[in-house]
Amino acid sequence: MEEVLQKHFGYRSFWPLQKEIIQNVLRGNDAVVLMPTGGGKSICYQIPALMNGGLTLVISPLIALMKDQVESLQSNGVAASYLNSSLTREETRQIASQLQKGNIKLLYVAPERIFTGKFTEFLKTLNINLIAIDEAHCVSSWGHHFRPEYKKLSELKDIFPDVPTMALTATADKAVRSDIGELLHLKDPEYFISSFDRPNLSLTVLPGQKKWQQILKIVNRHPGESGIIYCSSRAATENLAERLQDAGKKAKCYHAGLESKERSRTQEEFLQGQTDIVCATIAFGMGIDKSNIRFVIHYNMPGNLESYYQEIGRAGRDGKPAETILFYSYRDVQTQIGFIQQIEDDQYRNIQMAKLKRMQEYAEGQVCRRKILLSYFSEIPEKDCGNCDVCQNPPRYFDGTIQAQMALSAISRMNQKAGISTLVEVLKGVRSENVRKLGFDKIKTFGRGKDVTTFAWQMYIQQMLQQGIIELDYKDHYTLKLTSESREILFNDKRVRLVAPEVIRERQERRLESPRKLTKKEQAKNELFEKLRKLRKELADKQGKPAFTVFSDNTLHELTDSMPATYEEFLRIEGVGEYKAKKYAAVFLQALTHFPEAGKLMDTHRITWALLNQGMEIEEIAKLRNIQTNTVYSHLAKLLSDGYDVQVHNFMKEGELKKIQSAVDELGFRKELKPYYEFLEEKIEYGKIRLGISYLSKRRNL
Repeated sequence: MEEVLQKHFGYRSFWPLQKEIIQNVLRGNDAVVLMPTGGGKSICYQIPALMNGGLTLVISPLIALMKDQVESLQSNGVAASYLNSSLTREETRQIASQLQKGNIKLLYVAPERIFTGKFTEFLKTLNINLIAIDEAHCVSSWGHHFRPEYKKLSELKDIFPDVPTMALTATADKAVRSDIGELLHLKDPEYFISSFDRPNLSLTVLPGQKKWQQILKIVNRHPGESGIIYCSSRAATENLAERLQDAGKKAKCYHAGLESKERSRTQEEFLQGQTDIVCATIAFGMGIDKSNIRFVIHYNMPGNLESYYQEIGRAGRDGKPAETILFYSYRDVQTQIGFIQQIEDDQYRNIQMAKLKRMQEYAEGQVCRRKILLSYFSEIPEKDCGNCDVCQNPPRYFDGTIQAQMALSAISRMNQKAGISTLVEVLKGVRSENVRKLGFDKIKTFGRGKDVTTFAWQMYIQQMLQQGIIELDYKDHYTLKLTSESREILFNDKRVRLVAPEVIRERQERRLESPRKLTKKEQAKNELFEKLRKLRKELADKQGKPAFTVFSDNTLHELTDSMPATYEEFLRIEGVGEYKAKKYAAVFLQALTHFPEAGKLMDTHRITWALLNQGMEIEEIAKLRNIQTNTVYSHLAKLLSDGYDVQVHNFMKEGELKKIQSAVDELGFRKELKPYYEFLEEKIEYGKIRLGISYLSKRRNL
């Protein structure tokens, strides 16, 4: 297993649970696999596919997802293909022919195709040894992406009863987990549940005020880096993308209302790094295999924690730090309620309403957000994460009874006919047109809270809503209503505990901090990384493939960190398998040593070593690096003393090493080279003398 992993994927070890899952499948057993986005699910069926004879059938719901997976496998030298509506009739015929000849190891198809026409009869003619069902949560009506066609997949087990089946998903609560095995007719499946924790993702929830100013600062903190901004409406994606473009950002919108070609072009440009930011509805992302997304922003709150988790999971798949920001407002809650109310099935509608409530609890939470999120997936962390806004700025409560009474009194005197913004204006004593028109500037509580900031009032009101002290009437133009709790506070002096607004402000400001200044070495790494990205794109363009099929950003970063000098060192880089090493090692090794930044990241003698391994002569290296040949020989001496396998005889003329040996026999080993130079009648240059003495010294020590 490890050999196959290294050879085809360039990884030296498995991630948690991968090995156990693969062993289970190789024994012929069924399995249900739950792993977070970016947790390595595909390896769990790709490795068995390469170890087994026959064909692995992969059920995948999206064309984009199939395309990315197949291109990635092909770039690793794996025979993989897909059948979907994007192919011509002739292309489909050619793939069918290759399947019948046994020349394809993995075939990706959509669930809808399985039972179209005579496709199942065709499948029976193939030697299928494994069936993998991706996004398996779609089989359950308790899930967030229920697709009726997934239920029919249970028939596959009836058709291929002895073929091991693996169901995989990144998002499933207890109810969905139990459904998956049962509804797909799996035989005594083993359940493999990986940790859903993604510690490299920071979690932040911010009030939904002044979103644009906050987004711009977040984006500015990630210059040239990839990010996704999720919006609940098409209009919002278009408006936000336009504003980002006006601000000089490479941004585009993506939603189901766009032409298919335009959506494909946007996705391709995002994958290639030509577009940095995509403002998208939930139609975007499921098929994105992009490891270097540095931030995910939710402009609007999703309807459930599964969707939210899946969407933030697209950030930081390379394991490096990434941030996730959710803007939260009650208007988003009402929008989601509107979506849910359109569902005709009573049971499914009630399920989605319950899921919305859990999402709302997460957004309003004042405890570690990662604990809230993981507990939803039945995983209980031992301690707080330290990487969410609540952990970094824990709540500081104070007695907010007076502030609550002021707000409740104002609501009462306005006959419960005002929304949040009007209430804040009244409390602050702002005579807006609306306030004057309704006569609210005449009530007793007008201006009573003028010493409290607008932001603080907004936060107090939001917390009062969360605590059930007041209600928002969605059917009556979002007006605020009193509750039984309100009356206890107004008339029975019930105490109210609120979180200081300074804590919430600190959370905002922490996320809007400017990045620290980079060191010269970090700047050099970034510059070299960008040049490697450009090289990667050129290589991919020549093949007509996406850039990630050459190498991931993570691999490029490791190249700038390790600066390999030889083929063997290049092969040890994470993500470099034998197939890709043979294909790309020469061009990338040359690039690493020829870029000006190399001198800041690699020891000078190792640059010489790299150039020698590229077949360059001493004189060529000296000319390229603008140094003396003596200096190059000194580098060889240093390499030799450091244990490198320097073939000294290749750099000496016949008899020179013997003469240096005679000089050492006569003079002994000395630090200064001049006595040797004079003994040799100045006929052998200093650099060669240094190399010869290093060689002889090493031999003596041996």
